[in-house]
Amino acid sequence: MFDKQQRKLKRSAKLISVLSKYGFKDMIARMGKKPEENFAQSDEIISKGTVYERIRLALEELGPTFVKLGQTFSNREDLLPPELIQELQKLQDRVEVVEMNVEEILENEFNIIPKEHFSEIIAKPLATASIAQVYKATLISGEEVILKIKKPDVLSVIEDDLLLIKDLVKLISTYSEIGSKLNLKQAISTFEKSLLEEVSLVNERNNIQQFALNFKGNKETYVPKVYDEFSNNNVLCMEFIDGIKVTDKEELLRHNIDPVIVSEVGLRLFVSQILDYGFFHADPHAGNILVKKDGKVVFIDFGAVGKIQPNDKEILESLIVAFVAKNSHKIVRNLKKMAVSYEIPDERRFENDVEEVLNFVHSTSLKDIDPHIIINKMKDVLKDNRLYMPDYFYLLFKGIGLIEGVGRTINPDLDIVKSLHPYTKKIFTKKISPKKLLKTGIEKVMTFTDNVDEIPKELRSVLQKLDDNSFTISSEIKNIEKTNQLIKSSIVNLMLTMILGANIIATAIVFVSESGPRIGEMSLVAVLGFCFSVLLVIILLLRISRK
Repeated sequence: MFDKQQRKLKRSAKLISVLSKYGFKDMIARMGKKPEENFAQSDEIISKGTVYERIRLALEELGPTFVKLGQTFSNREDLLPPELIQELQKLQDRVEVVEMNVEEILENEFNIIPKEHFSEIIAKPLATASIAQVYKATLISGEEVILKIKKPDVLSVIEDDLLLIKDLVKLISTYSEIGSKLNLKQAISTFEKSLLEEVSLVNERNNIQQFALNFKGNKETYVPKVYDEFSNNNVLCMEFIDGIKVTDKEELLRHNIDPVIVSEVGLRLFVSQILDYGFFHADPHAGNILVKKDGKVVFIDFGAVGKIQPNDKEILESLIVAFVAKNSHKIVRNLKKMAVSYEIPDERRFENDVEEVLNFVHSTSLKDIDPHIIINKMKDVLKDNRLYMPDYFYLLFKGIGLIEGVGRTINPDLDIVKSLHPYTKKIFTKKISPKKLLKTGIEKVMTFTDNVDEIPKELRSVLQKLDDNSFTISSEIKNIEKTNQLIKSSIVNLMLTMILGANIIATAIVFVSESGPRIGEMSLVAVLGFCFSVLLVIILLLRISRK
C-alpha cells in the first residue's frame, strides 16, 4: 500500500512538472499543487504554440498511457474540438528498447531450462512497443516462433497513470464548462478497460484463439498458432509468420500474388469479423496485416479487439439494411436503439441530417465514394444531435477507415460498398427465415405474457367485477350496436392471437425435437405448424384492415 502511494506521488510530481513546462500552471493551481520552479523560464518558450499543440507535446512526454489516451480520443469528434482531434492524430509513441534477458525470463516464468526447449533465441528485439518487446526464436522441433514479452513494471505504471487521469477528468469536469457537459467519466472508464485488456497477454492469447475458432476452415485467412506451454500473462509465444507486408505491392507481385485480390479479401474478412461474429480486430493498419506466400491474409497483434453484443449486432444489421434501402426514418430509429444515451434537440432536424448523408452517398458514383468523408459526416450528425454511441461503434469507424486505407494503397478502385452487398442479401434472408420468424414470434408472446403478469391491481379488480356481472357504467353510450360489434371483433382477434401464440410455442418445441416425420432436415409437423401460423397472421391482418 505504502509502495503504491509512493509510486503515485512520483508520477504526480512528473505530471505537475510536465504540465508546468507546457504552460498549464492554471490547471496545476486548481489541483492545489505548486508548479515546479525549474520550468518557469521554459514555460515562456513552449507556451508559444497553440494550446492544442501543447496538449499533444505534454501527452507524448508523459509516456505510453497518456499517448494511448490521446490516440484513443483522436477519433472522438463527439467529445473534442476539431483542432484538438487534429493534434491528437499526430501522436507518436516514444518507445525505448529495454534490456531483457529472455532466457532468464523464460526460466522464471515457466520453471524450465530454455535450452531444452529452444534451439535459438535472438537477443535483439524484432520489434518494440510501449507495452512489450518481440523476440524471434526457434523451438527444438525446428518451428520458428515469436516471444512477446511484457516490459517490467509496465502494469504498475499504467495503473498509477490511470489514477492520475481519473483525477484530471474530475478536475476538468468540475472547473471546465465544456468538460462538465461531456460524458468523460464513461469514456475514461471504457479506455481503462480496453487498456488493461491490451496489457494482458492472456487476454491477447484468448483473442487469437477466438479468431482461430471463428475462421476455422476459411481458405482466405490464416490465424497464427499459440503455444500455450510457453504463454502466460507476461509472455506470449506464437507462430512466426514469414509474410509480406500487405502494402508492399512490388513484393506481392514478385510472388505472383494479385494486390487487387488481396485488397478485396482483406476488406471481406474485416466485414465478416464484424457482421458474422461481432468480434473484430480494432487496429487493422498496414503493420498488422501480412500476406503469406500462398496469398492468405493474416491479421496479427490481437491486443485490442472490438466486441459487439448479439442484440447490438442485430441492430447494426438493421442499420445496414436501412442504409442500403435509403430509409432515413429506420436509420434514425436504429441509431437511437444503439446509443448509450441521447439528448436530441430536434427529431426532425436529426432525420434531415441523416437524409442529407444518404443523398450524398446515393448521388455519388460508388467508385468515387470516400468512406472517410461518409464516416466524418456521420460523426458530425451524431455530435450535432447529441447521440453518445457505445465504444465499439467508434472502433468500427476507426477500423473501416484503416482497412479501407490499406486496401486503396494497393487497389485504388477498391469499392467498400460493393463488399457489403452479399451481407445485405444474407441479412434479408435471415430476417424472413422460418427460424427467425419463430424466434421473433416466441419473443413477442413472452413479452405479451409478461405484460399480462404486470397488469395493475386496479385493472385486475375491474376484470373481476366484469366476471361477477357487478360492473356498471353510469353513462350513455352512443352507437351501442357498433360498440358491441367492436367488442366482439376484439375478443375474436384476441382469441386468434392467443391461438397463434400457442401454435408458435408448440411449433418451436417440435422444431427443436428430432422425432416425427421429416422433410429433409425439417420436421413435417413444424413445417405445418409454421404454415398454420402464417395463415393466422394473414387472417388477423385482414380482420384488422377491414376495420
